[in-house]
Amino acid sequence: MSELQNKIKMLAKEQASHVISNRQHLHKNPELSFEEFKTAQFVADELRHIGLTPQEGVAGTGVVAIIEGKNPSSRIVGLRADMDALPIIEANDVSYKSLVPGVMHACGHDVHTSSLLGSANILYQLREEFEGTIKLVFQPAEEKAPGGASLMIKEGVLENPKPVSMVGQHVAPNIPVGKIGFREGMYMASTDELYLTVVGKGGHAAAPHQLVDPVLIASHIIVAMQQIISRNRNPSNPSVLSFGRFIADGVTNVIPNEVTIQGTWRCMDESWREDGLKRMKKLAEGIAESMGATCIFDIVKGYPFLKNHPELTRRTRSAATLYMGAENVIDLDLWMAGEDFAFYSQVVDSCFYRLGTRNEEKGIVSGVHTPTFDIDESALEISTGLMSWLAISELAV
Repeated sequence: MSELQNKIKMLAKEQASHVISNRQHLHKNPELSFEEFKTAQFVADELRHIGLTPQEGVAGTGVVAIIEGKNPSSRIVGLRADMDALPIIEANDVSYKSLVPGVMHACGHDVHTSSLLGSANILYQLREEFEGTIKLVFQPAEEKAPGGASLMIKEGVLENPKPVSMVGQHVAPNIPVGKIGFREGMYMASTDELYLTVVGKGGHAAAPHQLVDPVLIASHIIVAMQQIISRNRNPSNPSVLSFGRFIADGVTNVIPNEVTIQGTWRCMDESWREDGLKRMKKLAEGIAESMGATCIFDIVKGYPFLKNHPELTRRTRSAATLYMGAENVIDLDLWMAGEDFAFYSQVVDSCFYRLGTRNEEKGIVSGVHTPTFDIDESALEISTGLMSWLAISELAV
């Protein structure tokens, strides 16, 4: 183990209680996407306390800070944390339970933010021991389209200075605390929302010959659209088309005039993503027309698919192995969930890895986006030291 790595681990241990305190403060005071005003102020104040000069108000509530080592222009690496919470009522009975009714850090963004603040402290103290520059990105609105990452990129977060790579981490309640996970190449899916309205002619269910039944037509559309996955998609290209809402507001003997459907389209290829959407729209409108109805097909574009740059991910994994030990670094499977870190990965070499937070002995087993989600807080000492080590290792390439 190198002397620098020892220093990082020592600093991570020394500040662990402060990082936990920051995490609990953020957990008690969650804010929804694009509303992270107090969170952003807290982050900026912490950065100033460290000795940094934060740039505030990026994409509304985003915060950016720069740590310059020796020869600051030699290489620039970006580190990202998201700050927003979810509209969920917390069910945990803990001292740091959310104080905001109906809002909860149920996806671990409080962990990401407090971890990056901890890493900022470590890296600032060690700035004379590395060459290059580290850009800290505290991002709003990961949970809500169009995604805070896309807005921060539009406002120049990847410029002045321009990072050669971006690294981000995310809690993993399915991975035991003390372990981390990596995957090269495609990792997380693009996410688009589908909103269909099938308009027919309703009436008495006993006289179907006098109607244009939107319930039947909408059912045909849902079934037929699955053939786009089974017959138009390359089988090696992961895709998911799911519908979670179907509203036909009639009764047993009344067929309504229209049916509304809502679903999600997820895949791992931007070209196929667009092609699939075009096919769905054409198919749905065609079926409706052929059966005497109309289909209004609206698409809300979400995040692109997230790709981990192979060479960067291999370097990052190798550095993590040196820091954690090979037995604590695992492979990740594809995950069809979405994440707006994907916007960075479409523009700059990126690596998004998973931080284990599960502890079955303590009963910490709930998944993200649930009212009982929590973490084993010993993960915070690991996360702050590891991200510091990964950043310095990437600067040394």
